Amino acid sequence: MIKVTRLNDAQLVINADLIEFVEAIPDTIISLTTGKKIMVKESIDDVIESVARFKRQSTGAIAGNNVSA
Repeated sequence: MIKVTRLNDAQLVINADLIEFVEAIPDTIISLTTGKKIMVKESIDDVIESVARFKRQSTGAIAGNNVSA
């Protein structure tokens, strides 16, 4: 799960495993495999970093490692 901010400043947590692609036109839009699209304030690079951090933490937890952010 990653935390993002909608354009109205509301925070939202989304399942990173459901992200199909992210685009900036010019606002950042996260498209989910469910067909839903979410417009957020974060840049594409910020979303990528959040997903990578989530994946590292998830992999560490599965392997029994204590991975901290």
